[in-house]
Amino acid sequence: MKVKDIRELTPVELHNKLAEAHQELFNLRFQLAAKQLANYERMGQVKKTIARLNTIQRERELAADAEGK
Repeated sequence: MKVKDIRELTPVELHNKLAEAHQELFNLRFQLAAKQLANYERMGQVKKTIARLNTIQRERELAADAEGK
């Protein structure tokens, strides 16, 4: 996912996408351990997506804290 697309998500959708990405990473790690992983690049892509999702989520938390003060 691109950052532009992530920023358009609602907080609930963001949380759901993050959970899906973590589940996909778990499945990829399982496939790697079983030597069934076909696309090794996908692991890196999913990790970057998780990092992007976490970053946007944290930005929103900080913005909400700044508004409250």
